[in-house]
Amino acid sequence: MSTTDANVPETGRLGRLPDAVAARVVTPAVLRGLEPVPSAMLLGRAEPVGDEAARWAAEPVAELLKEAEARFGGRRPTESDAWLAPRLHWTLRLTRAEAADSGLWNFLALCLRPEYVMWRWGGKDGSVGQIARFTGPWATQAFSRLWWAAELFRDGDNYAPVELACSDQDILNTTLRFRMIQHRPAAQALLRLRARGTVATGRDTNAAVKAANAATMLVNEALAPDEPPDPEAYAEWLEEAGEGVVRYDNVLPRGPRDGRVRHASVEALTDWFDELFAYAAVRGKEKAEK
Repeated sequence: MSTTDANVPETGRLGRLPDAVAARVVTPAVLRGLEPVPSAMLLGRAEPVGDEAARWAAEPVAELLKEAEARFGGRRPTESDAWLAPRLHWTLRLTRAEAADSGLWNFLALCLRPEYVMWRWGGKDGSVGQIARFTGPWATQAFSRLWWAAELFRDGDNYAPVELACSDQDILNTTLRFRMIQHRPAAQALLRLRARGTVATGRDTNAAVKAANAATMLVNEALAPDEPPDPEAYAEWLEEAGEGVVRYDNVLPRGPRDGRVRHASVEALTDWFDELFAYAAVRGKEKAEK
């Protein structure tokens, strides 16, 4: 697949676009689809990021985003999230510290592939409702939300839980805002609740996440201890960037082999969250049961 029509820098490398620059160019006219994003101009304002390692190459990311648009072009754009999240994480190999840099995500949205943002978040009139889809909080911005969902919901090298989480907009849009999702057994336990059918609707999801989050992280860790991921295995995965080819079929890639979540911890938290949810206030639930 060629990226000749994508805004890949002459250097071929990814970059970062400062928040102040990004905020100035996302004007009301851009958000309404009346003016294009001035990507060519912004490439000149972008700052270098990373080094010469393969993981900072821009073309693989641009190709992946174009593939997502083409693959889901005739379907609801929301359906692309579950397919794209694990593949974006696999292609764009970052440390958590690097992924916390909003400038990188600004670059992807405004320099590399603004067409994706317009396609994924644009309404029937071509408008994008929130500036945050281009430049904004990590849990809202078009690309960072998918990368972080993959990082927080993956089970070691297994991206299957990421597909499940990102195929449900209620889970994807709700859970990332809460600190408890950073506890790996808690993330997997919430998915188990949905798989059990205990949590069945968007309102259920909101109530379950709020109830689980109200139970402090200290309680979660005492009830369901989690071993920290293996940093050496993750570092090896970063160094292996560029050695494989991203799968555009329905076979999931494999993430970093830095350790799976303890099964016993996930089961313990799933049962506990189930009990908490039984007493959680679900908007509209009491009225429906009367």
